[in-house]
Amino acid sequence: MDYQTISYTLNDNVAVVTLNRPDVMNAMNSQMRAEVLHAVKAAGRDARVLVITGAGRAFCSGQDLGDGGSAANIDLERVLRDEYVPMIRAISDSPIPTIAAVNGAAAGAGANLALAADVVIAAEGAVFLQAFTRIGLIPDAGGTYFLPRQIGMPRAMGASLFAEPVSARQAADWGMIWEAVEDDSFASHWKARAAKLAVGPTVAYGHLKEALKASQNNDLEEQLLLEAKLQGACGKTRDFTEGVMAFLDKRKAGFEGR
Repeated sequence: MDYQTISYTLNDNVAVVTLNRPDVMNAMNSQMRAEVLHAVKAAGRDARVLVITGAGRAFCSGQDLGDGGSAANIDLERVLRDEYVPMIRAISDSPIPTIAAVNGAAAGAGANLALAADVVIAAEGAVFLQAFTRIGLIPDAGGTYFLPRQIGMPRAMGASLFAEPVSARQAADWGMIWEAVEDDSFASHWKARAAKLAVGPTVAYGHLKEALKASQNNDLEEQLLLEAKLQGACGKTRDFTEGVMAFLDKRKAGFEGR
C-alpha cells in the first residue's frame, strides 16, 4: 500500500507505524484507519515487534470530525463496526509485541488506540483524554473495555464522565500505562525497549499475550490447562532449546524468534 496518512518503517525486526497528519494532531480519518490496519497486519508477518507513535506534537487527537461530511451525516455505528473494530482488533491480537510510544496528546479514540497496545510508553508531557462526553458521546474504540480492566471502575468512570486530561505520570501511577519517561529521553527509551523485544523469544511472547488475555475470562482450572498447552508449544521451539543452552553455558541467548 502507498501510505498517505502514516509512515511505515521496518529495521532490525522493529516495525514502526507513525501516524502522520501533524497538521490536525494526527486525527484519524477513514484512510488512516485503513492504512493502520494494513500496516499492523504487515508488521505481524514481517517484524518481531511493532511500535505505533505520532508525528509532531500529538500522538493522536482521535476521530477527524470533518471526515465524512457534517456530524449529522456520520453513521457512527458503521464507522466503528467497519473501520475501528478491525483496526483495534488487529493491534490487540497481533502475534508480536506491540508498543504505543505516546509522544504527546492522546485523546478520544486516539487514547484508546494507544491502550489497545500491549505496552504503552508515554513522554511525561503527554496526556490521555477520554474526550467523548464533551461532544455527547461515549468512549469507543475499546475505551469501555480497556479502561475498567486497567484502572478499575471508579477511575474509568471518573475519567470518562468528567473528560478531564490524565497526565502521563498519573496514568502510570494508575496502571493505565506501563511507564512515563522524561521528554528528552523518550525517543531513545522506546527505541531501546523495542530493540530488546525484537531479539526476544517471539513465539513465547505471542503465547504469553494469549494466556494473559484469556485469564480475564477463564477460571483457575481453565487457565492452568491453557498454560500447560501453551507452555508445551513453547517447549517445542528452537528458542527454548537456545535459552536452556545459553543458561547452562552462562551466556546471552541468541533467540531467533522461532
